[in-house]
Amino acid sequence: MKFEDIEIEDVDFEAMLEESFKKSDSKSDLVEGVIVKINEDEEQAIVDIGRKNEAYLPLDQIKDEEGELTFKEGDTIDVVVTGNRGERPMVSHDMAKKRAALNAFISEYDDEQEYIIDGVVTKKNKGGYVVECDGLEFFMPRTLSYLSSKIDAIGKKVKAVIIKVDKEKNSVVVSRKELIERDKARVQEIVDRLLESKEVVEGTIKKITSYGMFVDVGGMDGLVHYSQISHKGPVNPSKYFEEGDVVNVVALDYDKKKRHLSLSIKDANPDPWKDIDSIIGVGDTVTATISNIEPYGVFVDLGEDLEAFLHVSEVSWDKNVKHPKDYLEIGEDINVEVIEIDKEGRRLRVSLKSLLPKPMDAFVAAHKAGDVVTGTVSSLTDFGAFVKIDSVEGLLHNQEVSWDKSKNAKDLLKVGDEVEVKIIKIDSDAGKISLSKKALEDSPIKAFMDSHKVGDIVTGTVKDKKDFGVFISLAENVDALIRTEDLHPLKADEVEKGQEIRGVISFIDSNNDRLRVSVKRLERQEERDAMNQLNMDQDDSMTLGDALADQLKK
Repeated sequence: MKFEDIEIEDVDFEAMLEESFKKSDSKSDLVEGVIVKINEDEEQAIVDIGRKNEAYLPLDQIKDEEGELTFKEGDTIDVVVTGNRGERPMVSHDMAKKRAALNAFISEYDDEQEYIIDGVVTKKNKGGYVVECDGLEFFMPRTLSYLSSKIDAIGKKVKAVIIKVDKEKNSVVVSRKELIERDKARVQEIVDRLLESKEVVEGTIKKITSYGMFVDVGGMDGLVHYSQISHKGPVNPSKYFEEGDVVNVVALDYDKKKRHLSLSIKDANPDPWKDIDSIIGVGDTVTATISNIEPYGVFVDLGEDLEAFLHVSEVSWDKNVKHPKDYLEIGEDINVEVIEIDKEGRRLRVSLKSLLPKPMDAFVAAHKAGDVVTGTVSSLTDFGAFVKIDSVEGLLHNQEVSWDKSKNAKDLLKVGDEVEVKIIKIDSDAGKISLSKKALEDSPIKAFMDSHKVGDIVTGTVKDKKDFGVFISLAENVDALIRTEDLHPLKADEVEKGQEIRGVISFIDSNNDRLRVSVKRLERQEERDAMNQLNMDQDDSMTLGDALADQLKK
């Protein structure tokens, strides 16, 4: 219950009551009159009340709901004098009916019985207020009203108790303050009992809001904030309770100024985190109910007032889970494995995929390195493409897409393409599969090797420079490395891209498609070839001389 600011001052109640009803003796007399004339044009009747001048009565007071007159000229009528218009008195039949009803109520009033009224404030005077209830008017002194003079009380609904009936003056005094003080005392008694004992009591949910629930405990309402509902943490109360449910609560605090009682449901129940080790452990498999689904994961109810979080990465072995709702739905019961217990943070993490068969195990059982398979491009990255084969993904690195090193996965493939690849490596522990597309195509280097061997002199164009040497292009998609130490007599800092360089094939690795060329070896090889030619020429000369000498001898 909410109350306005209260003003209390010392006032002589008897004097105030006399002041309030003093005017009743002068102009609010209940008298019997006779209708002398009915003037419908002026909407009034002339009534003889036994005074010097006849009185005016508004005509609408003697009409029924259909607008028909209920009195006629010559009829006797009860009226109350309310004032004067010039020399003629003004009377009211409505007030007479109220006065008659009040007189009847007073005559039947039982001092041994308590009367509580629900009324509306209709008037305000110096002493207090007039409260109307069921056509009766009661006087409520301002000091017994608990109404602030700063607010307009006219039209306000109030509940009050009758505290005095004056049968001589036909007046009834009511007090709102009495009921409020009683309620405050009752509330304080309930609060004191709840706070002192800290006992668990039953309450009935009266209203559920987004921020909590209002619960009736012994005739008093308290608020259970949404953070005080469960040991799981803040929850939406409407997901767990309905209005009318009976719940166990404990009182936490009471704000006297705001008349606000704070209650807790979770403190009325055992805290599962105190004995969490005896309830659950890492590695346990438990059945949980899905309570909420978010893009980043799923919240599951484990019972025992415990909630756990199932991250989106733990929903499935499929690495491309876009939203958990594609796999799960609220209210569904699932088996999960506990993978983390954070006692300090009061957090539990669980996994669904750890209880599911690993796709990698099935893949390893069915495939091996060297197998040729067909897959679908599932995504493209700067370093390659992921290809889905059965229910797993393998990486097709840019280096394995094509023999043309200027091309990468994004240049040659798009998501959804079917591609034939060769499995070149399976790391089951790391869950990684390496694939190659170029391994299924003829190698330009191998074709080059078919017509060349170590020692052959070749000419290439500088394609790239590195700290350890330069790469030269010998043919389309055929590159060879000249190490820095093999460049002599050329100087590495003087070599430029596009420059032609002659050298000798010094190394061939057919397994890894690698070639090395040496300029240094070319110089030695050319020197050796010149010496061999010279020696050959010398041998030929000696043979000719010997032949001539033999002829001369003959």
